Amino acid sequence: MRNPPSGTGARVLVVDDDLTVAEVVTGYLERAGYAVDRAVDGPGALDRAAAREPDLVVLDLMLPGMDGLEVCRRLRARGPVPVIMLTARGDEDDRILGLEIGADDYVTKPFSPRELVLRVESVLRRSRAAAPAPRPGARLRAGALALDPAARRATKRGADLALTVREFDLLAHFLRHPGRAFGREELMREVWGWDFGDLSTVTVHVRRLRGKVEDDPGAPRLIQTVWGVGYRLEAGEAEVPGVPGEVEEPGAEAPAVAADPAGREGGPRP
Repeated sequence: MRNPPSGTGARVLVVDDDLTVAEVVTGYLERAGYAVDRAVDGPGALDRAAAREPDLVVLDLMLPGMDGLEVCRRLRARGPVPVIMLTARGDEDDRILGLEIGADDYVTKPFSPRELVLRVESVLRRSRAAAPAPRPGARLRAGALALDPAARRATKRGADLALTVREFDLLAHFLRHPGRAFGREELMREVWGWDFGDLSTVTVHVRRLRGKVEDDPGAPRLIQTVWGVGYRLEAGEAEVPGVPGEVEEPGAEAPAVAADPAGREGGPRP
C-alpha cells in the first residue's frame, strides 16, 4: 500500500450497489477532504483498485454476484489495503467473518455517515502512523517474536508475520505493557481509539493475533485470557529494551445511528 498524503487527500474506494448510500457516503468523504472512487459490484471494485490503488476501501457486504467477503479476500491477497465493511445483516457471524478475513473495521447499517468518516480517519491514521526513527533498543520482543514499531514489521523466528493494521497495533500494545491485564473496553479505547463499540471486535482480533503469534493458538502461552477481566501478555515472555514508543490517544466517537425512512435494508442519514 502506498503512503497516503497527510491530512486530506487520501483516496477512498466506496463499493456499494445502493446508489443513495454510495452518494451520501461519497459526499461526506469528499467534504472531509478525501478523493473518492466508486464501484457498484465486486468485479468493478477489483478493477478500480487495480487501476488506481486506494488508501482505504469502504466495502458493502451484500453485493450482487461476488459478495463483499470475497472482494475483501481478493483485496487482502493483493496487499494490506485497509478495509471498512458495511453490513445490514444482524447476524454477528457475518461481522466476525468479515474481521477474520482481514477487514480492519465494520459499520452496521443503518449508520450515521459522520460516524463512518470518523472510522475512516481512525483506520487511516493508524495505517500511516508516523513512527520514531529506528534507534538501538527500539524493538520489542517476546519469546520468538520481534516487533519493530518504526518499520511496522513483526517477525516470528525471523519470518515476517502478515499482520493487519489493528493486529500490529494490538500486539505492540501488549508488548509495551507486559504483565498488565487489559479489559476489552480498555483495549477498544487504547488500540482502536473508540469510546464505545462492539466488543466482539476485540475478541476476534485477539483470536486472529493468537493464530499468528502462538505456537499452539488453542493453548496460548503468550497472550493469556484473564477470566472476568480480559487479556494479558505474559511478563516472562516479553523483553522491552530501550524506551517504548508512545501509544496514541483515544479518538472521539461518532453520533448516534439513525433509521432509514425508505425502509430499505439500511442506509445512512445525512
